[in-house]
Amino acid sequence: MQKLMTGLLLAIMLIAPLGSAEAAKPKADQDEFYEQLDLLMRIFERVRSEYVDEVDDKEVIEAAIQGMLRSLDPHSTYMNPDIYQQISVQMKGEYGGLGIEVQMENGVVKVVSPIDDTPAAKADIRGGDLITHINGDAIVGKTLTEAVKVMRGPIGSTINITIVREDEPAPFDVEIIREKILVRSVRHRIEDETIGYIRVTTFNMQSGEGVEKAIKSITGQLGDNLDGVILDLRNNPGGLLDEAIRISDAFLDRGEIVSTRGRRRQNNNRWYATEGDLLSGVPLVVLTNAYSASASEIVAGALQDHRRAVVLGDKTFGKGTVQSEIRLGRKGDRAIRLTTARYFTPSGRSIQGRGVEPDIELLLPRRGRRNAPRREADLNGFIENDQQSIDKAGEEDSVDHTAKTPAVEPKTISAPKETAETEQQTVDVQLKYAIKLLKNMSNLPQEQVAEVRQ
Repeated sequence: MQKLMTGLLLAIMLIAPLGSAEAAKPKADQDEFYEQLDLLMRIFERVRSEYVDEVDDKEVIEAAIQGMLRSLDPHSTYMNPDIYQQISVQMKGEYGGLGIEVQMENGVVKVVSPIDDTPAAKADIRGGDLITHINGDAIVGKTLTEAVKVMRGPIGSTINITIVREDEPAPFDVEIIREKILVRSVRHRIEDETIGYIRVTTFNMQSGEGVEKAIKSITGQLGDNLDGVILDLRNNPGGLLDEAIRISDAFLDRGEIVSTRGRRRQNNNRWYATEGDLLSGVPLVVLTNAYSASASEIVAGALQDHRRAVVLGDKTFGKGTVQSEIRLGRKGDRAIRLTTARYFTPSGRSIQGRGVEPDIELLLPRRGRRNAPRREADLNGFIENDQQSIDKAGEEDSVDHTAKTPAVEPKTISAPKETAETEQQTVDVQLKYAIKLLKNMSNLPQEQVAEVRQ
């Protein structure tokens, strides 16, 4: 049915005024266009009247919408009111709720971890706990989105959840009062006494301000003893373009940060850094891996092109397209996310399907996973990059970056053998190397530091 309905949204949306683009088409093309619309509507009517089971018109239409958008590329999608609300909460970075990270497992909600200083943490909810009931209603049969929607609610309201815990003989109930939860997308600390560490997990509305506060805190604590800063973008799936620009600007003093180009003039834009590097030129290392995507790649690409930072780790995901959120419906409570432009790093590189190549490649052990991680170029229907290859210096590059990642990756630097038998949480080889690199750079003259960045 999904394939059958993929074009229905086209019929529904374009039956509305078609505008000058459609009017400019030759009459033969317009006739064929309307024939296709008629065909789609007749198929829809056949499904409604003759399918073996009665269908829900709303579900069929939403499936058609999703089918059409997914046929374009992996990132264009439709968000119904429930999903749109969840996405909006993630982007705002705050909501009324319990403060837990969850996933669905065997039909129930599993707590990954409670967030510090939240109602869930205060109520002693623990990682590994299973939530089987919410306010007496069973979770089984609900999706994760539906369960999360129930757990969130007005600040000050009460919720009762039933917990199954491995070391407890029977399920037990916990009553929790919802509070305002701030999604902490930025964390920072001091490493090895003289190195600042900033971790950005996503790019929401709090991220830019969070990075600026982290820089202020680190420079305030260390002053002239600051040898360098590590910006950790590993496993960061991206988010808001504006926040990526703001974070890049925090480390740059001048020059272009990113540009976007699309079919329509309003999608062609350039953004530039404002005067003032918040670190005043202190050495910077950016950590990336195969799951650093989109906004993460904008930041890594900008800092790399300007020779402001050394990018260390693994090649990034390779998502070089921009999605615009187009709100729909009378209430504006649903939307489509449509790919409307490609973005380019300051040197003019499109990283679509290619990713940002690290200056220093340092790969972590796969811990038993034999296959290379999936990137943008491995997704069905990804938008191909037809740009002539350009390296990070803006020169022509003869290497074919669109080729699939080989099963055995070349390693510029090998992790120590003992790390192959330990978890990444125990020994973070990339972080350790970044600290050592910054320590060494702090002892070099500025000219040699510039050479290292190149």
